[in-house]
Amino acid sequence: MQDEALAWLDRHDRHLTSERRLSPLSREHYRRDLERLRLWCASQGLKLWEDLDGHHVRAFIAGEHRRGLGGRSLQRRLSAIRGFYRFLIREGLCRNNPAQDVRAPKSPGRLPATLDPDQTARLLDQGAETDDPLQHRDVAIFELVYSCGLRLAEVAALNRGDVDADSDMLQVTGKGARARLLPVGRMARRRLAAWLNLRPRFAGPEQAALFVSCRGERLSHRSIQSRLQRLAALTGLDRHVHPHMLRHAFASHLLESSGDLRAIQDLLGHADIGTTQIYTHLDFQHLAEVYDQAHPRARRK
Repeated sequence: MQDEALAWLDRHDRHLTSERRLSPLSREHYRRDLERLRLWCASQGLKLWEDLDGHHVRAFIAGEHRRGLGGRSLQRRLSAIRGFYRFLIREGLCRNNPAQDVRAPKSPGRLPATLDPDQTARLLDQGAETDDPLQHRDVAIFELVYSCGLRLAEVAALNRGDVDADSDMLQVTGKGARARLLPVGRMARRRLAAWLNLRPRFAGPEQAALFVSCRGERLSHRSIQSRLQRLAALTGLDRHVHPHMLRHAFASHLLESSGDLRAIQDLLGHADIGTTQIYTHLDFQHLAEVYDQAHPRARRK
C-alpha cells in the first residue's frame, strides 16, 4: 500500500481543502490518522483501500487501543476513516464504508479547563496597563476572544474588513466555512480601537489581517498561544493558559448569567447543541461547589 494509497490520501486532502474548506490543523489531524491506518494496512499485507472491511477496521482500532489511545482519540480515528471512505465511495473506488458500524470504546467525559471571572478580569485588565503597542494588540486579541467566544483559528483569520465599527459587530467564518455575525462587548471594542490606532505602525493598508506581528505579517496560531502564556505569566496566573480557555470562559460565564443554551450554541458556532451542553456540566459543577460551601447540611465537620 504505497504510491496508489498515498495518491488517494493526497486527493482526499485536496477535497478537504477545496470542498469542505477545513482548517490546516484539522486536515493535519485527518492525514495523521489516515497515515496510521495506511501503515497498519501495509503491515497486514493489504494493498488497496478497497480491500478493507469492518473486521480490519475493528482490528486496527483494537490495536490502537492497546497502544494506549483513549476513547476520544479512537473516535477521531474512526471519524477520519468514515470521512475518507465516504470520499472514496463518491469517487467510485469503493462501494462500502468499512468503518460505518465500528464503535470506539467510551472514555470518561472530561470537562474543559476554563478561567473564573476574577481570573479572566485580572488577565485582561492588568495586561492593558502597558506602553508596549504589541501588548495592546495582545489584549485586544484576548478581549475579542472572550467577548465573542472565538476559536483560535477564527481570531487568527480575522481581517480588517470583518470589523464593523458602525454597528459594533464582528463577521466570523468558523468551521465548515459557516459564517456568523457576533456582537462585540464594550471592553473589547475599546481595546480593539486602541489597537487599530497603533496598527499602522506595523502594517500598511495592503495588509488585510486584523492582527499582525512586528514585521507586519498575519499572526500565526503559535504566536497567539505564546503571547497569551506570556500575558498570563505577567499577570501572575500560576497555570497553563491557552486561547480556548477564554472561549470556554465566555460560554460558561454567559450560561451562568443567562441560562440560554440555544443562544450560546449560535454564538459559539456549534452545529450540534450536544457540543454546547458540556457547559451545562460546568455550570452545575460551579453550583455544586457553592452548595457544598454554603448549605448548612452540606458542610463537613
